[in-house]
Amino acid sequence: MHVPDGFINAPTSAVTGVVAAGAIAVSLRGARRELDERTAPLAGLVAAFIFAVQMLNFPVAAGTSGHLLGGALAAILVGPYTGVLCVSVVLLMQGILFADGGLTALGVNITDMAIVTTVVAYALFRGLVKVLPRTRRSVTAASFVAALVSVPAAALAFTLLYWIGGTTDVSIGKVATAMIGVHVLIGIGEAAITALTVGAVIAVRPDLVYGARGLRQRLKLRVNGELVDVPDASDAEPAPVPVAARSHRKVWITGLVASLVLAGFVSFYASANPDGLEKVASDKGIDEKAEDHAAADSPLADYGVKDITNARVSGGLAGVIGVGVTVVAGSAVFWAVRRRRSADASPTTTETTV
Repeated sequence: MHVPDGFINAPTSAVTGVVAAGAIAVSLRGARRELDERTAPLAGLVAAFIFAVQMLNFPVAAGTSGHLLGGALAAILVGPYTGVLCVSVVLLMQGILFADGGLTALGVNITDMAIVTTVVAYALFRGLVKVLPRTRRSVTAASFVAALVSVPAAALAFTLLYWIGGTTDVSIGKVATAMIGVHVLIGIGEAAITALTVGAVIAVRPDLVYGARGLRQRLKLRVNGELVDVPDASDAEPAPVPVAARSHRKVWITGLVASLVLAGFVSFYASANPDGLEKVASDKGIDEKAEDHAAADSPLADYGVKDITNARVSGGLAGVIGVGVTVVAGSAVFWAVRRRRSADASPTTTETTV
């Protein structure tokens, strides 16, 4: 789904750049309300994890692959405003360091992959959790559905942008059919990854999942070897699950190690087939006016380290560097946002009157 330079004309790219800048400004302000002492340190990790998993292309059809977009995952884990920032940080690192996604198309990519996926996914997620029982399984199921829908929604958004400012004369109906069709399949993979990740975090630290705040479930009592619900006094509402006041450090370290392993080792076994957008672009002639990336000479271009001939070592090292740079950049952004929130919450004066 990373749009390269040359697919979308300059005026449309400029407008989406303004839209993206405005959305980031709004998200920086909104993230102050979402981030607290528990979740702020994890937001940078979420960005790094999304970067790592995006390196894992999985096959979806003959000659086509897909990868995580991450908007749904980020929104559910750390909140929609913070989620937009997480994916935007990933896209910025990919464009500058790895020549993945055009620099002039950065506004297009942020609008499509960060804003559309996050807004659509979180809106649907919130709607589902309001009507479903407030249990861990319901949150995980809502995560699956939200992530599934967010991917074809992004494909539709790209199609609309291409209809407005595409640089080649192609049938927009055929582009829409091909884009949405293949990205429904990619959405299944996105949904599975999102639900598994959200479910895993909820299982160990539900207090760290933004979308699971207020999660309640019945206490269990083992009777004759079976777990049964313990009714409360009114039996009208399940009792809250107590959360121990413990550090998030273990979760942070586990997530970082997982990201490094995925990007540094597992990524070598990812599918080499073109992703959904690349395949459609090639088949429909969208890529006829594609331009060389401005960072094509980057030492990390195409997710490999320049002058290292061993593909496994080159790709793995590039992945590790990418995770490291992304977690540092993301953590710096969210630390600054969190610090700004603390500053805003501080009293401006200590004077009292009698």
